[in-house]
Amino acid sequence: MEFYQEETSTLRKVVNWIVDIVVVISLAWFVVYAFGTQVKIVGQSMTPALAGGDVVLVNRLAYDLGDPGRFDVVVFAREDRKTNVKRVIGLPGETVQITGGTIYIDGEPIRADGDLSHVSLAGLAENPVTLEADEYFLLGDNRDSSEDSRFANIGNVKRSQIMGKVWFRALPLVNIGPVR
Repeated sequence: MEFYQEETSTLRKVVNWIVDIVVVISLAWFVVYAFGTQVKIVGQSMTPALAGGDVVLVNRLAYDLGDPGRFDVVVFAREDRKTNVKRVIGLPGETVQITGGTIYIDGEPIRADGDLSHVSLAGLAENPVTLEADEYFLLGDNRDSSEDSRFANIGNVKRSQIMGKVWFRALPLVNIGPVR
């Protein structure tokens, strides 16, 4: 009888140990999938916020629970399946126009920190660009060296193309920290 109880106790410990391992692995996978997707920045289009070679983490759940907001830094899939990182400027239903180096949203100049409201090349936004219910107008922070919504090969970005919000710079270690 004592041998049977000892065997049951050992089996129970093993099963509990296996369940704990499965739970921890599942939780770790969820956290990495949701908040730890890495994207390497290519080029200088997001300078000074992000530089070429920086590695950032993407929150893939952020937009499952809400919508992108103005000035969010997002990762999106282009038509050619490449990923890009840009900043949200225009939101669904708004009209974006760039005149005299200033970005206008629904006829009002955009208010942004730093140099985010100045653009030297208007591109497609020289004329008013009205966004559909599921479209966003994205710009790189380095407006003079960015392929973004101002150009026909990118254009307005659909909500379904946006993969997540850039929230943290992981590399280089000297610049580690949250992305604003």
